Amino acid sequence: MATSKSGGSTQNGRDSHSKRLGVKLFDGQRVTGGEIIVRQRGTRIHPGKSVGLGNDHTIYAIGTGLVKFHYGPRGRRYVSVVQSA
Repeated sequence: MATSKSGGSTQNGRDSHSKRLGVKLFDGQRVTGGEIIVRQRGTRIHPGKSVGLGNDHTIYAIGTGLVKFHYGPRGRRYVSVVQSA
């Protein structure tokens, strides 16, 4: 018996599809309710005012306004939607 598979087929060639994570709307951009701002694994960025957090940690806008990234307690990164003047 051969100790390894011989010719004809390979054990490589499988990979998962990329999940397109990251920031979708950046600081200062206009946003309306329901738009996705950040797709992430875990809470790298935390939700602030007028944004919601989905089951998969996606941050989305609840209200209309401008996207604002800022730092908060314990040096955490937050994203909020602020009303434009």
